[in-house]
Amino acid sequence: MTNKKYIIALTLSVFSLAACKKDLQDTNKNPNEAETAQPDYLLANAIKSAADNYYSTSNTMDASLLFVQHWSKIQYTDADRYIFTNSSFESGWKSYYTQSLADLNALIATAEKSGNPNYKAVALTLRSWVFSLLTDAYGNIPYSDALDINKLNPKYDDQRTVYLGLIADLKTALSTYTTTGNAIAGDPVFTGNINRWRKFANALRFRLALRIADREPVLAKQVITEVLADPAGLLTEEAETAKLTYFTSPNQNPIAKIFETRDDYRISKTTVDKLKSLSDPRLPVYANKTATATPEVYVGIPNGLTTGDAANLGFAKTSKPGDFFTKATAPAIILSYSESLFDRAEAAARGFTTENAASLYQQGITVSLQYYGVDATAIQTYLAQPAVAYNAANFKKSIGEQKWIALFGQGLEAYAEWRRLDYPQLQPAVAGVLDGKIPLRFIYPGSEQALNKSSYSDAVAKQGADVLTTRLWFDVN
Repeated sequence: MTNKKYIIALTLSVFSLAACKKDLQDTNKNPNEAETAQPDYLLANAIKSAADNYYSTSNTMDASLLFVQHWSKIQYTDADRYIFTNSSFESGWKSYYTQSLADLNALIATAEKSGNPNYKAVALTLRSWVFSLLTDAYGNIPYSDALDINKLNPKYDDQRTVYLGLIADLKTALSTYTTTGNAIAGDPVFTGNINRWRKFANALRFRLALRIADREPVLAKQVITEVLADPAGLLTEEAETAKLTYFTSPNQNPIAKIFETRDDYRISKTTVDKLKSLSDPRLPVYANKTATATPEVYVGIPNGLTTGDAANLGFAKTSKPGDFFTKATAPAIILSYSESLFDRAEAAARGFTTENAASLYQQGITVSLQYYGVDATAIQTYLAQPAVAYNAANFKKSIGEQKWIALFGQGLEAYAEWRRLDYPQLQPAVAGVLDGKIPLRFIYPGSEQALNKSSYSDAVAKQGADVLTTRLWFDVN
C-alpha cells in the first residue's frame, strides 16, 4: 500500500511539473514575436553582417588592404608590419560562422519548409560567397560539418574540397532559381530581381573556376563552359554589380564609422606611385589631396613603417584614402561588372573560351574608369598607353596589374587575386617581421585551438604551419 501511494504521488507530481512547465512556456511567449525567423529578416541580416564583416578592420582595413598595398598606416602600424596574434582574426572568423552562415542556413531550412525555392537559391549563392572568403583567407576550413549543430568539433575540409563543393553548390542554386515562383523580400542587393541573382551566381561560379585554374585547368574550363551556356548569362552592365549600398548613421559603411573617430590610415605609396606612372585618372578618387598643400598633391605612405617613422611623414602632408571609399553611403562591393570582364579576359587568355581576351581586358578597364566618372576621351587616352596595352605573352601581368587597380578597396578579393596571378610584384613591408615576405594567408583564431583542437591540429598537419607565410593550395607560384 505504501509503495502504491508513493507511485500515485510521484505520478501526480510529474503531471504537476509538466503542467507548470507548460504554463511557464506559455507565459514566456512574446505574443508580438514570430515563432520562427522570417525569411526576409534572415536574408537582410545575413547580407548586412557579411558585408560589414568583409569591410571590417580584422578582414580588410588592418589586413588585406595592407597586404596588397592599397592602404597603409600612419599610426599603430603593427598590422602594416605583419605583427599579429592568434586573436587578430578572431572576430572576422566568428562573425562569418555565427552570423552570416548561420542565418543563411536557417534561411535554407525556412525556404524548404515554406516551398519558396528562390530564398533557398539566394541563400545557397550567398553561402558559397561567404565560404569562399573564408577559404581564400585561411585555406582549410570547416565546411561540410560547419553548420551541423550536432557536430561540436567540425572537421576542416581541404581547400580543393571546399572550392569544388562551392562550385557544385552554385550549380544547385542556379537550377533552383525560378522566375515564375514566389518572390523574395528583404533583399538589399538586387531588390528581389531573380535574373540578377542568377547572373551573380554565374559570375561567382566563374570566379571560383579561375581560383582552381592553376591546379585543375580541365575542371576549370568545364565549369566556365557550363557558365557560358547557362541562359541567365553573366553581368552585362554596371547595374548588375552585386553590392550593398549603405545609408547614413547608424547604417553607414563600417569603414566610414571607423573614420569618424580614427585617423590611422593613408593610401599606400605603392598605389600612388603606380597610378602616377600611368597618369591614371582614378588617382583623385582613390586618394584625397594632402590637408596641407604639397608639391606632389597626393602623397602615399610606404607600407610597414614603424609608428615613429610613419608619423614623421606628417598627418597633414600625407593622403587619406579617397572620400568615395570612406563616406557613410559607400557601397560594399561583392562582385563587380568590371571584375567579371577581367575574369572573362583571363579565361580567354588561358584558352578556356573563344572570346577575345584583349577586347575583354580593355572593357574591364573601361568599365572601372566609367564607374569612377572618367569621361570617354580620358579613357581612350589611358587605353592608348603602351604600359596599359594588353600583353598576350604575359596575360597574368596585364590582367593582374589592372585588376589590382580596379579592385582598390576590395581587400579580400584583391588579396586573393594578387596571390593567384602574382601581379603586381609588391615589395614587403619596410619594417616587416617576416624576413622579407608578405603574408600569404590569415592565421586561425586562437579559439579554434582551444575549442576544436583535434580538427585544428589535423588541418595544420595537412596544410602546413599555422603561420602567415604558409602558401595555400590555390596559390601555386
